[in-house]
Amino acid sequence: MPVNPADSEVFGTLYGSDAMRAIFDDRAYLGRMLAVETALARVQARLGIIPTAAAERIAEAAASGPLETASLAASVRKVGYPVVGVVAALSARAGEAGAGEAGGWTHWGATTQDIMDTALVLMIRDGLRLIREEVAAILGALARQAEAHRQTVMAGRTHLQQALPITFGLKCAVWMQPFVAHLARLSELGPRVLCVQLGGAAGTLASLGAQGLAVMEGLAAELGLAAPAAPWHVTRDGFAEVLSVLGLISGSLAKIATDVALLAQSELAELSEPYVAGRGASSTMPQKRNPIASEYVLAAARMVQALVPVMMGAMAADHERATGPWQAELLALPQAFVLTHGALLHGRSIAEGLVVDPARMRRNLDESGGLILAEAVMMGLAPHLGRGEAHHVVARAASRAREEHLTLAQALAAEPAVTAHLDEAAIGRLTDPANYLGSASAFIDRVLAGARAMMKDTAGAAQKEATCQRETT
Repeated sequence: MPVNPADSEVFGTLYGSDAMRAIFDDRAYLGRMLAVETALARVQARLGIIPTAAAERIAEAAASGPLETASLAASVRKVGYPVVGVVAALSARAGEAGAGEAGGWTHWGATTQDIMDTALVLMIRDGLRLIREEVAAILGALARQAEAHRQTVMAGRTHLQQALPITFGLKCAVWMQPFVAHLARLSELGPRVLCVQLGGAAGTLASLGAQGLAVMEGLAAELGLAAPAAPWHVTRDGFAEVLSVLGLISGSLAKIATDVALLAQSELAELSEPYVAGRGASSTMPQKRNPIASEYVLAAARMVQALVPVMMGAMAADHERATGPWQAELLALPQAFVLTHGALLHGRSIAEGLVVDPARMRRNLDESGGLILAEAVMMGLAPHLGRGEAHHVVARAASRAREEHLTLAQALAAEPAVTAHLDEAAIGRLTDPANYLGSASAFIDRVLAGARAMMKDTAGAAQKEATCQRETT
């Protein structure tokens, strides 16, 4: 088994996705480095810094196939970074292609971290696209659940105890709300994070003379990235922000997973994960249908959030090139992306296929014998008795209901302080859960409206981004 189960052929489907692993695997990283070197050569050729023929040969060499990883691994062990080996291999290819000294123009004016950082930004861009797609899908699925169950009354619980009636639609809207914010966060961080890196040896681009800024801006345009005000070799807040957002997304998924697992308990049985034969089965108990997707969401969320401090620590970069902190990013970022995407896929399957049992919700709600409506009765009596006295009277009735195994309505009917102001019909109205839902429906409408607006904006932004990437490819 690999050190990280998310990379395992056996366990990988539980902890991640092939699509996200493909974005961050070795060949993808090397391919992105070649793409950056190619783009750099093209920009410099247009600016007259290197010969056009050399840029063409570099591009052809980069496109001629994947680099040989064994020799690159040997170079990394020796040098400590992959770029020296990448540049050597690319230069050899460009020279061997028959253009004389073409390979000598490779990597002109750049430094190792320029290529590694920009390649990582390109992978992050692809990773964020997958994340955004799943966040939007979960938001859409929860919106459908919220609409379908806006009148499905259930017990709201505080401190794991029945508190007041709510609707399952409201619970779904509460689950939805942070995902609206997450789509906004994903859109907002793009301009701060998806920036080209080009600063040369110490962040001055002195090797390119007066054309350094033009090369940086040209490279950004060539790759469809933003051009920063200055190189960010030692200002790593952007990458830290990305992982923090992944931590927030994972946390919101964990909230849903926690609720689903609790409501799927045998004693409650109000919800269950989508049923697939054999999924969540026990090796010894044939009846079991464990909330397995929720369990892996919770596991992934804990790990992603544990990686956030790693990225925060990597921000303490010394001088103009750090001695260690930024290397830790590669330990955290790819892993966080894979785990978050895996959790999102589990979360999507839950949101889209959640099995809801409204009848069981109602039975559980009625189990209290109406005690869950104690606040409603108190508020109904308060105009007559004052809030404090109303609280005292209803608490006394609730205690009697528990001790004598009565319904709250029956206990209230035996209280002279209640019957002096409320007849049987009024007590019935106050102890009907459907009559004490407050602004639940209005809150659902507000969340749905925000979700629709955000998804519309996100779809437009994604289309614009895709068009930009096609134009720069």
